[in-house]
Amino acid sequence: MAGLEEKEKEKEVSGVEEKVTTSRAPTEEEPAAEEEAGKHADEEDTGAQIAPIVKLEEVVISTGEENEDVLLDIKAKLYRFDKDGTQWKERGVGQVKLLEHKQTKKVRLLMRQSRTLKICANHMVLASTTLQEHAGSDKSWVWHAPDYSDGTLKEELFCMRFGSIESAHKFKDAFEAAQEKVSAKSDKDEEAADTAAGLLDKLKVEGETKDEDKGETSLYSLPKTIRE
Repeated sequence: MAGLEEKEKEKEVSGVEEKVTTSRAPTEEEPAAEEEAGKHADEEDTGAQIAPIVKLEEVVISTGEENEDVLLDIKAKLYRFDKDGTQWKERGVGQVKLLEHKQTKKVRLLMRQSRTLKICANHMVLASTTLQEHAGSDKSWVWHAPDYSDGTLKEELFCMRFGSIESAHKFKDAFEAAQEKVSAKSDKDEEAADTAAGLLDKLKVEGETKDEDKGETSLYSLPKTIRE
């Protein structure tokens, strides 16, 4: 009996050893194959469609520059003189433009800050405006102007600094060219106004003369009793 028990134990041990020896460790290719299969499963199109929660409509934003032609567009840094603090204060760095209205032909200077697009200068180009060099700098210009950038018309003293002498001269040339356009248009408007005023005066004089002619009484138009 003892011999039979020992043989059975040997069989059990040998069976376990066979199972251990027949099982093998996974190869390097098997995990890669499983990962690739997982990717394909994730990429599989389920056909489901998700509707957006909020529908956004396109909004048209008006800049106020749609009816204007750009005469100049250049980068600069703008300063404003603070009368209370008696010092220059920076208003921002951005693109300064000279814009000519397509119908009225008036020209204005507009400057917005680069990041916020906030308006830091907005005034008409007047023939009476004079650009002056800033003391100690050949890349800056100083001028007075009635500005409307803060929503109210206010007389300001500006100083604009450019990145190079060439840019400063380019701005000056474009500004003075715009002044010539404004001046020529003003002369034409004044001439047209004078012509219109002359015509009105002429019509007024002619009308008064006709009224006087109508008011005169001829001797032969009086009754016979009065003439006698």
